[in-house]
Amino acid sequence: MFLNIKEMEVRKIRFDESFEPGEIDFSDTGLRQAGPIRAVGTARLLENSGGEIRIEGSYSAAFETECDRCLGPAAYPLEVNFDLFYRPPLEEVADEVKIDDAEAEIGFYEGLGLELADVVKEQILLALPMQKICRDDCKGICPVCGANRNDLDCQCHVKPADDRWTALKNL
Repeated sequence: MFLNIKEMEVRKIRFDESFEPGEIDFSDTGLRQAGPIRAVGTARLLENSGGEIRIEGSYSAAFETECDRCLGPAAYPLEVNFDLFYRPPLEEVADEVKIDDAEAEIGFYEGLGLELADVVKEQILLALPMQKICRDDCKGICPVCGANRNDLDCQCHVKPADDRWTALKNL
């Protein structure tokens, strides 16, 4: 769904969209969409703001990815509310422009508006944790035999290296 600025000049746009797996490309992120993404909300043009758009709403989705510790499946159900501001880019941009904390929360758009799928994808990627793990007490993979320590309690022992011989080892 395209959120057209010309339409927002006349009225507020309400959206209730569902994105089936594959409609939004997450292939470069390692995420697998486990079901439809449902986004509900409104988009409106703020008065006397020079084209600033406010998008309020929420989305719900379910994703799967590999656990960063054990490489097993990790599920991430998401239900997130958002309140976003977008403005057109500045006409004259200097090499460096200082922005305050409030402006750091504002996105920019070009052309006649925004694509809702792009907004939702950005919010999903921001909602996910940096380290994706299957559960809080994930034990990871054994560095000796490579077994998943959550499934198998291997008897491998990791011997600490003797740091005194490291310099000779590098010769």
